[in-house]
Amino acid sequence: MPIGQVTRGTTGTNRLRRVDRWIAALPAFRRAHDPLVVDLGYGASATTPLELFDRLAKVRPDVEVIGIEIEPSRVAEASKSAKPGVSFRLGGFEVPLDVADEARGRRPAVIRAFNVLRQYDESEVAAAWALMTGRLADGGVLVEGTCNEVGRVASWIDVAKGGPQTFTASLRLASLESPSVIAERLPKALIHRNVDGERIHDFLQELERLWRYNAALAVYSPVQRWVAAVEGMRDAGWPVLHGRTRWRLGEITVPWSAVEPL
Repeated sequence: MPIGQVTRGTTGTNRLRRVDRWIAALPAFRRAHDPLVVDLGYGASATTPLELFDRLAKVRPDVEVIGIEIEPSRVAEASKSAKPGVSFRLGGFEVPLDVADEARGRRPAVIRAFNVLRQYDESEVAAAWALMTGRLADGGVLVEGTCNEVGRVASWIDVAKGGPQTFTASLRLASLESPSVIAERLPKALIHRNVDGERIHDFLQELERLWRYNAALAVYSPVQRWVAAVEGMRDAGWPVLHGRTRWRLGEITVPWSAVEPL
């Protein structure tokens, strides 16, 4: 039996474009011997797996995307949109593959599980992570997170077999009023930890302070304002990863240890 609960199934065109862009740049995907990617809990339509395939195929034309859903009627409907490189199957956190793939020992290089764990209790997250990462290929990554309905506010955690590795917030800068908006779209492992005394709270407070401090740069562009705020985070001692190429996309990434619950 599939492991997990049926989600609301909310989906929409371009909703997951930010995390798709992230996955397309992941070394775990780009360097994979077998670029198999699973979209776990894709919802009520085939939209997000199909978009994921189209975006990843620009980097790895040999990519294969498998959409996995726990609701049989959703699988039946999505299967009408199957095409070479994109297929659908019934399942949950156990991440089932077909018999032939199982016999060959095939495993996903990347599993994307977005807006799936929001309805679960925080105490259930670690077990779900363990099930999913246990199905990854060596060096594979689970990208688990959440976003708003139109995909302009998103955050996610990269999880390997050894546990969570990084936390990323990604925001559409052109319409951004306050980085604090990310608090409503934190992954389940963090959303209840945004309180005094927790690392994620300190992180968001400092990001908000630096966004406001650099308000004068908005006259040039919100991108310059954001980059200045991220540089300020790094200068203040936060272990910000990557560089301006990623920052200009509205992203900020830190090691998991910088925000993990106390």
